[in-house]
Amino acid sequence: MDIAGRWELGTPVDSAGQQLGSWVFLNGEPVEVKGPLHVPVSEQGTPLDFSLADVGAIPVVHEKVADVLARLAHQDVQLIPVRVGSRPEPYFLVNVTRLVKCIDDRASGRVRYWRPEDGFPERVGTYFSVSGMRIDATKVGSARMFRTWGWHIALIVSENIKAELERVGTTGLWFEDVS
Repeated sequence: MDIAGRWELGTPVDSAGQQLGSWVFLNGEPVEVKGPLHVPVSEQGTPLDFSLADVGAIPVVHEKVADVLARLAHQDVQLIPVRVGSRPEPYFLVNVTRLVKCIDDRASGRVRYWRPEDGFPERVGTYFSVSGMRIDATKVGSARMFRTWGWHIALIVSENIKAELERVGTTGLWFEDVS
């Protein structure tokens, strides 16, 4: 989000004109959509290989990034073709299909959970906020790309995916070590 002059992407829309917001893609499971999908460009600027649509929650990637994910994380992602604005090149919405319960509360900077008195009973017991997140790598198993249980906004990739995305010169990414 800190790249000056970059484009900003809106909420994906299916072929019936229905918006498909982040609530559809943050559950860690495959989804069925009425294609083709379109992602509007809400603010013009420099196109990136990796962007987050719908207020920063849904990864939208250029074909070169989708190729990396298809090779290295095919069991963890669903790649859904999308048309981005009026761009002619292929883009894909990345639906991460794995949730892993691996946040290490003690090693993380600060974690807060939703409580009954917060007024959202469906969220009680999940994370209200996580800062300085650290994960317990022993709980990750074979996952190479996943979202964290209870704090679905986090998007975690393995070291080999990170290295390959850097090798192909992916724009729009930044990484933070959570180990």
